[in-house]
Amino acid sequence: MSHLTAFQNAMQQKGYDAAIVSDKMNQRYLTNFDFDDGLVLVTLKDAYLLTDFRYVEAARAQASSEFTVLTPKEGHLACIGSLLSAGGCRTVATEERSLSCASYARYRKILEGFTLTEGASELFASLRIHKDEQELETIARAQAITDAAFEHILKVITPDMTEIEVALELEFFMRRNGSEGIAFDTIAVSGTNSARPHGVPRYCKLEKGFLTMDFGARVDGYCSDMTRTVVIGKADAEMKKLYNTVLSAQRAALAAAAEGVGCRELDRIARDLINAAGYEGCFGHSLGHGVGLFIHESPSLSTGAAPETVLERGHVVTFEPGIYMEGKYGCRIEDMAAIRNDGSFYNFTHSPKELIELF
Repeated sequence: MSHLTAFQNAMQQKGYDAAIVSDKMNQRYLTNFDFDDGLVLVTLKDAYLLTDFRYVEAARAQASSEFTVLTPKEGHLACIGSLLSAGGCRTVATEERSLSCASYARYRKILEGFTLTEGASELFASLRIHKDEQELETIARAQAITDAAFEHILKVITPDMTEIEVALELEFFMRRNGSEGIAFDTIAVSGTNSARPHGVPRYCKLEKGFLTMDFGARVDGYCSDMTRTVVIGKADAEMKKLYNTVLSAQRAALAAAAEGVGCRELDRIARDLINAAGYEGCFGHSLGHGVGLFIHESPSLSTGAAPETVLERGHVVTFEPGIYMEGKYGCRIEDMAAIRNDGSFYNFTHSPKELIELF
């Protein structure tokens, strides 16, 4: 079943006659076409991609044949109004999570004869959470590029490089080797800066101590996400204990992961191990999150996950415990894994994660 057909079936179950899709990633999910300026209209029977002269040739060549490509001269929303009227549509779902107030006001003004309702974002989230085999294969390709980038950086990094240079080297390698772009802003933080889970790379030479690199490629829109922490110089006994605690926590959570296992339980396994080692309060984020076209999707492996939320077939999630000592240093190790559609557990990430000391 295509993504469009699945979305139309979900719309029908909710009682929606149509949906207007403005979020770029959701547009790509439905159409297989990446563009920046336009709208997608889906009714229970038809689907339209509305764009302009800049994209029309590419859209006709690359978008799914399920979509009719239009370049309306009267404006996208006016055209949508005509299509809705011609199709006898009354209830129109909008993307409540991404639609701006200004855009919604414009919808209300131009489409005043229709009933606009929330709900499209929730429909997309419920569909995107379950990846099919083609999506899983695409994510695997993105992660293969990410793994190769880590192997590359270990060969070229020098003590005189800056954090920014490390981040850029990772990004350049991924782009040179098949990534259409980065999945998110690359993190490369060393020494005291590694104590910040989402620290920003600096224009300064690498500090001695931990160097945490969090990065990912993007292939056909789909993201990968991996973190590796290495040591610039030699690790002392305290650093080794911290690193091995993070690694043990991650391995324990990965070993417990399987179809039907609770998302909250997986977070608890890693968190309890870290707390028991004497680092209570130093693991301040969740164990992991879903990954797909969006770098953060459902489900969440966290203490806040609903008790009934479990790993299901098609889920892709990260396992990324960390320990952060404020003002001192920090360490995170992250793999990305999935419950395949045969029920098996698969780890996309193949980069080594034993402690690596450089220089």
